[in-house]
Amino acid sequence: MTLFGRKFARTLEEIDHRPFAHSKHPWIINQSWAKLLFAHWVIPVAVMRQVVPEQFELDLYEGQAYIGVVPFLMREVSPRYVPSLPWLSYFPELNVRTYVTHSGQPGVYFFSLDACNPIAVWIARTFYLLPYFNAAMQCKVSVGSNGQQINYRSRRNSKTICSLDVTYGPDGDIYRSRPGSLDYFLTERYCLFTLAHGHVYRGDIHHKPWPLQPAWAQWAENLMVEPLGLKLEGQPILHYVENIDTIEWAIRK
Repeated sequence: MTLFGRKFARTLEEIDHRPFAHSKHPWIINQSWAKLLFAHWVIPVAVMRQVVPEQFELDLYEGQAYIGVVPFLMREVSPRYVPSLPWLSYFPELNVRTYVTHSGQPGVYFFSLDACNPIAVWIARTFYLLPYFNAAMQCKVSVGSNGQQINYRSRRNSKTICSLDVTYGPDGDIYRSRPGSLDYFLTERYCLFTLAHGHVYRGDIHHKPWPLQPAWAQWAENLMVEPLGLKLEGQPILHYVENIDTIEWAIRK
């Protein structure tokens, strides 16, 4: 195994934090996620139920549904054991997500995923059946009065206005969430679900526990949920992650 392969295979050295066992099939893709902001808002359950396909049950925390807007940088995206390529493996990504269960299994349901890499968008739409969109995106990292700060801008290439302009950064020490806590519920998710051609598909992922930090954010524009007809009200729950290595399995019915 190459050094590159061992780097991601080492994520499987720590599995006790998972809420369920990882897939026994071989994993096929590796990725690193960097400069990541989790921003979550409470959405009324009845409203969320209207925008999530009926095939899924809403996964609630103390009776509340949450929607997340998550900007970050994709790094080292490549098939297993294949070195990353500068023109394919590094790009900004932005997702809008909520939490569901299917057949008793908790996971992530994505409303949208935006990226500025047309090849990656095509691959994800074709082979992972996920709602990826091409977007013009820009991510600048600098040091300001609040320490490290990331200015993140995105505008989807579509007639529907779907855009984000936010500046954010870490605001405290790294910690791990406790099982049963809201932090754990919002972040420690180890599979995704998608619906295509009338069938539910599941894709498993794995990584070590999230190295979470408290975060701050200043929102110049956030229209990421406009296509859903939702409104984001109140202050979001914020978490920052500097970097995490991940592995992914092929999706399956």
